Amino acid sequence: MISCRVLGPPDLAVDGGAPPAELLWRKNLALLVYLALSPRRTRAREHLVGLLWSDKPESAARHSLNEALRVLRRVTGDDGIISDPTTVRLGDGTIALDTEAFATHESEGRWAEAATLAGGEFLEGFAVPGASAFEDWMAAERSAWRRRAVNALVRAADGSLSRARTGEACGLAERAVALDPVSSAGHLALLRALAVAGDRAGALRRYSDYAELVRDQLGADPDREVSALAERIRKERIPPPVDTTRGEAPSRRLPLVGRDGPMTIGLDAWRSACGEQRTTIILLTAGAGLGKTRLAEELMARARLDGAATLAVRGVAADREAPWNGIIGLARGGLLATPGIAAAAPSAHAAFALRVPEWADRFPGSRGVEPANLGTAFVEVIRAAAEEQPLVILADDAHLMDRESVLALEQLTRDLPNAPVLILLAAEPTPPREELDVLRARLGRDARGSDILLDPLAQSGIRALAAAVFPTYAEADLDRLTRRVATDSAGLPLLAVEILNAVASGLDLRGTTGAWPEPFHTLTQTTPGGLPDTVVAAIRVGFRRLPAEAQTVLGAAAALGGRVTARALAAATGLSLAATHGALDQLEWQRWLVADVQGYSFVAGIVAQIVASDMITPGQRRRYRASSETPEGA
Repeated sequence: MISCRVLGPPDLAVDGGAPPAELLWRKNLALLVYLALSPRRTRAREHLVGLLWSDKPESAARHSLNEALRVLRRVTGDDGIISDPTTVRLGDGTIALDTEAFATHESEGRWAEAATLAGGEFLEGFAVPGASAFEDWMAAERSAWRRRAVNALVRAADGSLSRARTGEACGLAERAVALDPVSSAGHLALLRALAVAGDRAGALRRYSDYAELVRDQLGADPDREVSALAERIRKERIPPPVDTTRGEAPSRRLPLVGRDGPMTIGLDAWRSACGEQRTTIILLTAGAGLGKTRLAEELMARARLDGAATLAVRGVAADREAPWNGIIGLARGGLLATPGIAAAAPSAHAAFALRVPEWADRFPGSRGVEPANLGTAFVEVIRAAAEEQPLVILADDAHLMDRESVLALEQLTRDLPNAPVLILLAAEPTPPREELDVLRARLGRDARGSDILLDPLAQSGIRALAAAVFPTYAEADLDRLTRRVATDSAGLPLLAVEILNAVASGLDLRGTTGAWPEPFHTLTQTTPGGLPDTVVAAIRVGFRRLPAEAQTVLGAAAALGGRVTARALAAATGLSLAATHGALDQLEWQRWLVADVQGYSFVAGIVAQIVASDMITPGQRRRYRASSETPEGA
């Protein structure tokens, strides 16, 4: 049996061993591959003579064909080459081509497997001088296989992104672009993968290279879809600068790992909501520190790359007794800036204008109009927005939101069943919420969506985080660090990231002790004194590596508690509003705080407790609270 690779530089093996040298002669190899890819692996002798020996007299050309068949028959046996005076055929089982395996994977949608066979151009580097007909055939095959290989690589890259394997996706997309440097599909995959991996600058640089190449080689403008994606990437937030020469900590944002399944479910739900125009709900349940906010943010970032508008609001304890506070929060933030809402009924605009002055300013025609019920107005405005572009709405810490807002979000599945809307409700399992339990029972029956429960990270996930922080560590060192961090963090990504970044900043784990979690206690129920020394020490190290103004703002946020505005923090600290915003950007990017349209709150309450108890003095705490309550201008 001859095994032959043609997707890339040609490579042959005969019964698993090296082929005879004469089989690799150009025209012998060309004849073998051509017959293998011919219909029924059969060709007329006259056709083969004209294909490879048209530069010779007829008798010499026929003799050359016979000599080439003799070489092939010596390798394949008499049953391998079957010929008569008019035709030549390869026998069954004579040769196995990588293109056959590729086609099988392709037809069955196994794109990762197909991508492994896309090793380069068809017969890369191979040529048969003087055989113009064969060269023309090879050029056509190269073009066809290039398209198929690029498609497989792009689809495989999309699959890797769906499983949060960004490095793998970048590699696959790079191979697609290498095969076809002007491929719009390849560059869409590459730009998306680089953006998801956090390399915004790299994505924009590759777009610039692509646009220049298309203009130079094709005399055309770059593909509009690629240009639109580049523009969306350009508008994404970038991390604030960090001065490491002054001891400031580098970004604490690490790759999303160990969430392949939930990420795939979320992205499938998003694509289904868009493709099938069906309002879909994802109920994302996780205890504190397990990464529900990070996963939700990652899903929203992917949706923005696909051209979606995204809205977010976060519940805090005070919201439970404030009817409609969640919906009003959405109205104060991104909803007002969402294209399409101008098409909503004036009564819907009037309902929001009563509660949010910015709405009255934008829609002056709503003055004097009878306002609709707020729930009805919300459905109407979302309908108008979704007619303009797909929409993702995140309600983080939904277990703390007011009942009316939770029900209004759920009501979208009933009143807008056929809209490209994805609703993310991220909540902790305790305290229980009747509204969320009722929704969970509806999922899969009369409500389209999924219920995702996040578990602690397995050791493989902790190891991936450790490898990202310590890329030069040997395998044995990574294993030791992983075991320790997995024990001290109990598999909570939040704590694992804190510990790893603290170790990178100099924390010596040998000097810390403790066991956690306490029996039957969650992170939310655990006091700082109940955490292992490692965790508390890690948070202290991270705090001290922050710029001075960020430390001040974070201490004030811990002292004030709950959700706090930038103005309140500026008043508490005495910093200018601009300096406060700069510090908040740093704290939000490094995942100390999370922002919504109503203010800032700690990503995890336990971190707020440690900062409040260990990083600021009682006197500072009193001053921060007193200053924030002082009327402006007093």
